[in-house]
Amino acid sequence: MLLALDVGNTNITAGVFHGEELWATFRMTTKLARTADEFGIDLSGMLEHNEINPDDITDVIIASVVPDVMYSLRRSIEKYFHTEPILVGAGIKTGIRVATENPRQIGADRIVDAVAAYELYGGPVLVIDYGTATTYDLVDESGSFLAGVTAPGIQTSAQALSDMAAQLPKFEIVKPQSILAKETISSMQAGIVYGQIGQTAYIVEKIKEESGLEDLKVVATGGLGVLLAEETGCIDYYDAQLTLKGMRLIFEKQKNSARFVIEKQKLGKK
Repeated sequence: MLLALDVGNTNITAGVFHGEELWATFRMTTKLARTADEFGIDLSGMLEHNEINPDDITDVIIASVVPDVMYSLRRSIEKYFHTEPILVGAGIKTGIRVATENPRQIGADRIVDAVAAYELYGGPVLVIDYGTATTYDLVDESGSFLAGVTAPGIQTSAQALSDMAAQLPKFEIVKPQSILAKETISSMQAGIVYGQIGQTAYIVEKIKEESGLEDLKVVATGGLGVLLAEETGCIDYYDAQLTLKGMRLIFEKQKNSARFVIEKQKLGKK
């Protein structure tokens, strides 16, 4: 079985695949400092809670945008799962050609999303990920990653609003009944939610205009993405597990490489 770990700025999202089937998903907080043993015990415990024997994990792939946790996380995989994890990064086979000015600056999570959107929905495609940051990434019909837009995420914007204004409280991110808010909480909800809806619609429109790709498919993912997908007509598909699916696709492309085979032989895996 394959364990896919998407290490984001806020959460580590894990998915367990048996072949192409996603058997289980769970999340851990990224910012909590952990040793390799703590990572190993936490991961093993969550697998068991999902009725998966940790010994059944034969392969691990990691996409990370948080370098500080990688040493402990990588060591935990080697110690508790007896395998060398595949790290999404420079030199790995993805099937996507990054055609930006500095390909190494493109985060692993964005590459993974691009691979999944292109492979599963076809190109040209625009993938929107509503995470800590909201990202818009453009892949053409040939599989080239052409451009990306980065904006503050929904939760990030809401937290900044509460943290920076002394008299504004924290609030739940939901769509209010009306944009004509009559009290503080619903006025903040209206500003954040309707603001994100408007941002999404405008950025998608401008990307189509400047790229000339009027037949562009738009695929959204991310925890709060479902809220935006329901409220705007410019999103064609919402796929909550897009990132994990992309990691599985990259693993499939990578597993027959010479480096992967050698590492498995060293660890006594077949």
